[in-house]
This record gives sequence, structure tokens and C-alpha cells, in this order.
Amino acid sequence: MIVRERPSGLRLFFLLRGSVLPRIRSALLVSTLSAILVTIAHGNLFTVKITLTTIPFTLIGLPLAIFLGFRNSAAFDRYWEGRKLWGELVHRCRSLSRQCQSFMAPAGLPGQAPAVDAMHQRIVYRAIAYVHALRLQLRDQRDGSELRRWVPEAEWPAIEKACSKPDAVMLQIGKELGQCQQQGRIDACLAATIDATLSSMTAAAASCERIKSTPVPFSYTLLLHRTAYLYCFLLPFGLVDTIGFMTPFVVAIVAYTFFGLDALGDELEEPFGLEPNDLPLDTLCRTIEINLLESLGETAPAELAPVGYRLT
Repeated sequence: MIVRERPSGLRLFFLLRGSVLPRIRSALLVSTLSAILVTIAHGNLFTVKITLTTIPFTLIGLPLAIFLGFRNSAAFDRYWEGRKLWGELVHRCRSLSRQCQSFMAPAGLPGQAPAVDAMHQRIVYRAIAYVHALRLQLRDQRDGSELRRWVPEAEWPAIEKACSKPDAVMLQIGKELGQCQQQGRIDACLAATIDATLSSMTAAAASCERIKSTPVPFSYTLLLHRTAYLYCFLLPFGLVDTIGFMTPFVVAIVAYTFFGLDALGDELEEPFGLEPNDLPLDTLCRTIEINLLESLGETAPAELAPVGYRLT
């Protein structure tokens, strides 16, 4: 995710970091070069004069802009829902640590328990592991080093082999909660409250998986993609007789708008990836890690800072 102040003046036109221009520059360059060739040939294709008026481009351009805007709105809804779900995870993880500390009776005799109960610590550590496991799953990453350090060594082989590592981690948290209830360290009603928090975390993860596994229908995206390209490559023939040498400049502006909207929709459609405008899952996981470690009274790592105005 790009995090920076809004530039002003001429700087706004020369920014590349965070712009979709690097993604569309090849198509934009080819479209502009074709417009230059059409302008030089004055709309002639070999010996044939291609005559087009602006009427068909007006009829096509307006619906195309509307449907591109609709697709981008649908893509942004997916992006915003993903952000709300991760915000819910931040909230539920904080609540889980607080509930464990408030509801679970410490082991041993009063006055002899450690500052942080071992069972409470294990549950909180697994909550940190849970969000890291979800991040890795949503990004199709396989490096489990960040996940492994938060789970007991005896549990790691089963988690590593699991198809859904977040579910495997959550299962261990549930078992720990059940063991705590069996030992009489928590009342059944209060255990149900904590279980509701765990269910909310699972529901948020399932919703994230739904967003990832259900893209915008490909045929809809393909139709808009093809129409935008055909429109921009045919546009010079409709403009050259009217505006002459200004044709490449107008075509470049229109192509930048349409190609840019198309590329931006592709980025927002999958909010959990590693594109510059995707959600900063690493930063959100670090935020949860800091909050939960501080709740245990332990030393927390530093917050992640943007690198080149970008949070990952």
C-alpha cells in the first residue's frame, strides 16, 4: 500500500512510484506510436483511406467508461472488505488476549503464579501465529519461519503438513481453551465468550479466503479489456481528420485513462497480493504482534516503516 502525502503542482504529473503507469507503459507506448503513424499517413492504410467519424467513439466511449467505473467500484468493494476483515482480526486478537488475562485463573497457588501464565502466553502466541499463517495462505507463500517461532515445537509438524495452516493453529487454541475449562481455571460461560472470539477470527479468515478464491468473472474483465484496447487503437482514425497533429496527444491521454482504470481494477480485485496498492498484510501482522506482546508485558518489535512510500 502506498503511504505518502498528496503531491502538488507539477510533481503530480511526474510521479511513478505508486502509479499504474509502469504497468501500462507498453500498451500506452504502442497506442501512442500507432497514433503517430496514423497521423503521418493521415488515416491511410497503404492505399486505402479509413474514414471514421467521432460518432461511433462517442457511442462506445461512454458505456465503456461507465462499465470500467462499475468494475473498479466492485474491485474497490473487495479491497475495502478485505481491509475491514483484517481490522476485525486486529480487534479480535486484542480481545482474545484481554479475555485470557481477565477470565483465566492463573495456575498454582495465589501469590505463587508467574507474571504471565504459561497457558495464556501459549494462546496469545498462537493468535500471532494464526494471523501470520493467514497472511502466508492469502499470498500463496510457503516460508513458515515467521509462523514456526510462535507455536510450540511439538505442534509444528502437524501444522506444517496441514492444508490450511490457520485452521490447524486455531484448532490448537481451541484445545488449549478446552483443557483450561477441564482444569476448572475458567467458567463455562466465560469459555463460551472466548470461543465466540475465536469463531469471529475464523469467520474473518474464511471471508478473506472467499475474496481470494472468487474473482470478478473473467469474461467480464476480458470484454472490458478487449473493448478498451480496440477503442484506443482505432481512435486515431476518428480524430486525425479533425484535430490533425494533436491526434497522438489526445489518444495518449484517453489511452492512459482507459488502460489505467483497467490496470487499477486488476490490482484492487486481488487485495491480498504484493502489488504496490495491495493491503499491507505484513504491517497488519506486525501491529497485532506488537499489541499482543505488549499485553503480555514482553518486548515488542518496532513498527514497520514504509520503504519508498510503500507498506507491504
